[in-house]
Amino acid sequence: MNEENDTRTLRRYVALDIHKHYCVIAAVDREGRVVLPPVRVEHADLEGWLKKNLRASDYVVIESTTNAWHVYDLLEPLVARVLVANPIQVKQIARARVKTDIRDTLILARLLAANLVPVVWVPPLHVRQLRQLLSQRRQFVETHTQIVNRMHSVAHRHHLSHPAGKRFNEQNTAWQKDKRLSQIEQFQLGLEMENRVYIEKQINKIGREIAKMSHQKPWAESMTYLMPLPGFGVITAMTVLAAIGEIQRFETPRHLASYSGLTPGLEQSGTKNRGKGITKEGRKELRWAMVEVAQRAVKSDPLWKRRFQELQQRMHRNQAIVAVARRLLELVWYVLTRRQPYRHFSHERIAYKYLTWAWQMDEEARDGLTRQQFTRYYLMRLGIGQDLTRIALNPKYPRKLASEAELLALRPDLKHIE
Repeated sequence: MNEENDTRTLRRYVALDIHKHYCVIAAVDREGRVVLPPVRVEHADLEGWLKKNLRASDYVVIESTTNAWHVYDLLEPLVARVLVANPIQVKQIARARVKTDIRDTLILARLLAANLVPVVWVPPLHVRQLRQLLSQRRQFVETHTQIVNRMHSVAHRHHLSHPAGKRFNEQNTAWQKDKRLSQIEQFQLGLEMENRVYIEKQINKIGREIAKMSHQKPWAESMTYLMPLPGFGVITAMTVLAAIGEIQRFETPRHLASYSGLTPGLEQSGTKNRGKGITKEGRKELRWAMVEVAQRAVKSDPLWKRRFQELQQRMHRNQAIVAVARRLLELVWYVLTRRQPYRHFSHERIAYKYLTWAWQMDEEARDGLTRQQFTRYYLMRLGIGQDLTRIALNPKYPRKLASEAELLALRPDLKHIE
């Protein structure tokens, strides 16, 4: 016990104020007295400085910034504990009229010593990597949209008839040779077409990689339960999983909905309560994915279409979509925590969802399984569809399924599911 008290007494509370090219580092003791004066360390020298100056008993805090996870990985094996602070909440707690790097670092260190640091969850490496890949894909999609909008703008400027939407190919780009377009405009349109083709290839390449990851550990188990839900595709499902990270972090469906920023705000004063729009506090990509899912679900699934129509009778369409998105996110919490299949779909409908998943990857990404075997594999993991031999949602195009015996011959490890 005395040894523990001695450790706490001698423990230093270190703060790193991370910038683009350097960090400012300082430390205080339990009473908030400075024991390591603020020092500026360039990122090129940071790893060596940390190994030389930090102690195994130190507690360290950093703010969640662009470089935070790289610095976190350097710190984690060197000290007793590393916390990542929520920068927005830190600013709310420690507002100051005079703001400098040194002051910010000392304030952060003293908040750590007083156990007042509002922390954020530290995602493991595989979650960070998936988030980065999805972020890169979103940037490419935004660039593609900008290219197409510029092309439409040229057509609108000259009142040219052109195809609506984002698709351009040799059959619908004749308007780009119209005589009303100047030589420079035609040249620019040619460049835009080349850029569009390149960006589309990059988007598809990332999409194939994400689809491949979705069939691998640790994502495959959660995808087993998420893909059958109405409105979900591979990209939206993986975006939701990357944003959530670990479903165990959220005690209730409401906690998850609040994390997404899809919950309505509230303004209270005395006896008056006034509802506001959604908070939008949380991960932006999670809100985007769930709204996309909701848009598809209300078109493809009768249950959610009916719920959407009921909501639309008393609110604007966009508000109704957001409400559906929030309810679908709560459904995500239930299926991921209880590990149970979606009960409003038939086994045949779930099998079709798995088949659409298989279409997103080649045979190598499916570990050598055919699409029919891939579909049976996930049905067996769910423990459903034993009597299902084909998918005939559209009677004109029935699709056969591999048998369980065929799968067991290829994957003997599935025998424990029987």
